[in-house]
Amino acid sequence: MTATTVTITTATTATTAATAPPAFALRLGLARGALETKQFFRSRMQMFFTFSMPVVMLLLLSTIFDYKDPDTGVSTPQIFTTGMIGVGIMGSSLQSLSLQIAGERHLGMLKRLRGTPLPKSSYFIGKIVMVLASSLGQTAVLLAVGRLFFGVRLPVDAAHWLTFGWVYLLGVTSCTLLGIAYSNLIRSADSGAVVMLPMTVLQFVSGVFIVFSQLPRGLQVFASFFPLKWLCQGMRSALLPQAYVHAEPAGSWEHGRIALVLGAWAVVGLLLCLRTFRWKGRKDG
Repeated sequence: MTATTVTITTATTATTAATAPPAFALRLGLARGALETKQFFRSRMQMFFTFSMPVVMLLLLSTIFDYKDPDTGVSTPQIFTTGMIGVGIMGSSLQSLSLQIAGERHLGMLKRLRGTPLPKSSYFIGKIVMVLASSLGQTAVLLAVGRLFFGVRLPVDAAHWLTFGWVYLLGVTSCTLLGIAYSNLIRSADSGAVVMLPMTVLQFVSGVFIVFSQLPRGLQVFASFFPLKWLCQGMRSALLPQAYVHAEPAGSWEHGRIALVLGAWAVVGLLLCLRTFRWKGRKDG
């Protein structure tokens, strides 16, 4: 095969991918998402770590800090459950996804994939489907543990289910887009500290390990700039009794602000993906 033939073939492939109808790209994306989901659940170590880590942390925290507020009737294990659901969503999307994409880029898989007729959007749709499946499974496990052991109630009516649904979807969307964009800062899948350090800091200041209202005011303000704080607050509004709203620093659930912040991060993540996403590693030129 001559160089001219290779050039023409590559150009034709790129044109086919770029001009693919949206319905075709969506269908391929869903098919790729099903494949990636199967690969995730067949990877026993990855699945075990993804599902067990939040549960272990929840059990440890609930054993060490077991206190029930006499004014609201809410216990710290119930609060920790809502926080770990937020961590699970962010861990499946931003943390795991960014490391996975960085590994694929480092191994040259993205570079090879870019040379196939697969539309770029189908690749991202596949990742979103995989994140939705893994995070839904993780959320279901945490809800079951919270319900069985700590008396966490499931949403009691359609309004609370609706709140749970839009907070979950906005959280997954914003964190998935941020995870895709954040992968550009990771050299390989072995560079986990680049993700783990900021994730750990955010967990401590966002009401996951420590009740948010008990944090210093400065840390509360700092956490309010990031999605995890609002994701956890949204979960508290859907899963905890209405009486707990008085324990929130603002004295309300602030649903409008939750939607605004998570939506803003989704837009920021999308813009970063469009402008900075790289299909090749730094050494590939």
